[in-house]
Parts: sequence; C-alpha cells; structure tokens
Amino acid sequence: MLKKGSGTTEQGEITAFLGKGTEFKGVLSFEGTIRVDGKVEGEVVSKDTLIAGDGAFLQGEITVGTIISSGKIVGNINANQKVHILAPGVVQGNIRTPKLIIEEGVTFDGKCEMAGEKKAVEQKVVSMTDR
Repeated sequence: MLKKGSGTTEQGEITAFLGKGTEFKGVLSFEGTIRVDGKVEGEVVSKDTLIAGDGAFLQGEITVGTIISSGKIVGNINANQKVHILAPGVVQGNIRTPKLIIEEGVTFDGKCEMAGEKKAVEQKVVSMTDR
C-alpha cells in the first residue's frame, strides 16, 4: 500500500529501504516500517511492518506484525496482525496470522492457520470445560 511518491504507507513512514540489487544474509531485526526490493536470506523479526516489493525475494522465517508483499517469499510467515499478498506475489510456505488478504493473481503454495481465531476458540473451549 505504498502511496506513490510520498514515502509513506498505510502503516506509517518507511524507516529503512533495501533497494534492488541489495542482498542481505542473516537475521534482519527492525522497528518501524521497512521496504525490501532486494534479496533477503535468513530470519526477519519485528513487531512492526515489512513491505516486500515486486522485485523482492525473501527466503527464511518471517515473524512480523504486518507484512505486505508483491514479491517472492520462500519460507513460513508468522504475522500477529495481518498478511496482505498482492499480485504478482508468490508465497511458498505456511502462513499464520489472524487476518489474511490474498489478491487474485497471487501464487500461494502452503497451509494457512488463522491464529487469532483459533486462540479465541481454544479459550472458549477451555472455559466451558472448567464448569
């Protein structure tokens, strides 16, 4: 959801940018909103927002608050707020999130667990068995 030319997103101002041709290997940890248009191999960890552009390639475990992606992701995604995959995005891995948006034209090969919904159901079942 990048507003063209503004440098901001619906989540807030972009605090870091990894452009095309950039390669990063290891653990990427950040605060705020980061945009990736290059290649990231390893683990991505944040409670905030990750934006992956059309040219982005992310390989590894992703644990964030929100992810908005139109790039290619090979690995599992855990988002405690939202996952939004835009065309022509590709996800090869499992997704765990309470809110999932997948647009037409996206390729998704994996399983999805709606984490927030399941926790609420489990808590309800536990409270009913305590009676």
